Amino acid sequence: MESFLNFFTIVPWWGYVLGFLGLVAFRDVFIQKSHTISHNFPVVGHLRYWLESIGPEMRQYFVANNREELPFNRIERGWIYASAKKENNYEGFGTDRDIYAHQHIFVKNQMMAYKTPEGHPSNLHKDFVPCAKIMGAYNGRRKPYRPASVINVSAMSFGSLSAAAIKALNIGVAKADAYHNTGEGGLSPYHKQGGDVVFHFGTGYFGVRSSDGNLSIEKLVKLTEENPCIKAIEIKLSQGAKPGKGGVLPGAKITPEIAKIRGVEVGKDVLSPATHKAFSNVTELMKLIEEIAEATGLPVGIKGAIGKLDQWEQLAEIMEKTGKGPDFIAVDGGEGGTGAAPPSFADHVSLPWVYGFSSLYKVFQQRNLTDRIVFIGSGKLGFPAKAAMAFAMGADCINVAREAMMSIGCIQAQICHTNKCPAGIATQSKWRQNGLNVPLKSDRLAQYFKTFRKEFIEITHAAGYEHPCQFSMNDIQVNVDDIDLTRNLRSTYGYNKTLVDFNGMQELYDCEHLGGKNFTSSAK
Repeated sequence: MESFLNFFTIVPWWGYVLGFLGLVAFRDVFIQKSHTISHNFPVVGHLRYWLESIGPEMRQYFVANNREELPFNRIERGWIYASAKKENNYEGFGTDRDIYAHQHIFVKNQMMAYKTPEGHPSNLHKDFVPCAKIMGAYNGRRKPYRPASVINVSAMSFGSLSAAAIKALNIGVAKADAYHNTGEGGLSPYHKQGGDVVFHFGTGYFGVRSSDGNLSIEKLVKLTEENPCIKAIEIKLSQGAKPGKGGVLPGAKITPEIAKIRGVEVGKDVLSPATHKAFSNVTELMKLIEEIAEATGLPVGIKGAIGKLDQWEQLAEIMEKTGKGPDFIAVDGGEGGTGAAPPSFADHVSLPWVYGFSSLYKVFQQRNLTDRIVFIGSGKLGFPAKAAMAFAMGADCINVAREAMMSIGCIQAQICHTNKCPAGIATQSKWRQNGLNVPLKSDRLAQYFKTFRKEFIEITHAAGYEHPCQFSMNDIQVNVDDIDLTRNLRSTYGYNKTLVDFNGMQELYDCEHLGGKNFTSSAK
């Protein structure tokens, strides 16, 4: 025993290091068979794999410039972080953006900006920007809904996001008078923290699922009756990350809580098919929309990423003939979002938002249907200038997903699909969730929304308008190419947005009920 202890006393520290490296080298050369680099370059080959694993972080912090990163560059992320924290989000010494780059947006300012009269709602509440349209008004739904905010939280489900993140988002939208889309994972307790909710379901029908995996209208009616926070219902046809592709929720990720909320079995893989069981064509979709609206009294809309237009044209033709149809349409951009997807889908399937929305809007405008639909844009639009472009093209509201995540602490690690989100947002790890301070993060989501609306209305006033719904296609120009230099949106996309019936912010402010709320008393 004494000689054994003497051995550890005699051998210097570097001897142990060499011994350890020798064991690693022996393993690399003679035992492991899966990594050629480690076999041919024992020990040092591990350095290559380690550097590769931290490559995204190295590029993000040390290599990429302020405007270079995707999906959101450092300047964009910095603006969201500063806005959420109520810090200085200005920049000095001029822009470092290449304003001659393709697709750069120019908002054309008025020589004399819009001046708000004394007592105007925008003077009393700097971030007061409600939607100018009412969901369900045209179709005579029993419970129409006017969103009290033009920016809201897009579809992100519990299961995809953590309980702490969902709770922070819902408390945040309540503070900001916005709404929270549930995503297709069902209505969880974390969605019921005081905020308005748009209940969203996809092909899995989670939360309103029958025993055979179909949609249960009875469960949907019961859900809406028991949860008055639900203000509208959204049917997902497709999403920007992977339109036309289903998915599998592994049984290992289905906890008893998730199983109860989604209406599935614990520990058993759950399939989300690529197509719906409740309908198989446009006529059946229209029938389902009316059935749900009649049963619940709520506005019913659809969400889709845009590609081929033939079925959308069929939908518009039926709406024109029957006078019925969806109360709102959420248009998702093919840029992808929080959902995990194969690169072939995220990179190539469906059109980016500007191309998809402009193509779809024309389908309904040509049939004089745009007045009856609330158009919602979703696809990296959570910045005032991009929102101005969206409204000029015909959007009435925008939904944000990744921007909302960044406001509550997302660092764009791009590992949402691994369950290892370092910010505790896109993970079910209790340890990682514990680092997310729900009261603080809810304040930051609310502050981001309020800052966004404040700057958006300031841009609107600079353009000479009272409300963003008044933006026209001629108010925004984009860089097209070296020959045309810039074109206004009308010339670029080939249509003129239909003017929204708007009689002033005061009328909106004076509405006795706005989205089911007495806005006069609840506005911050």
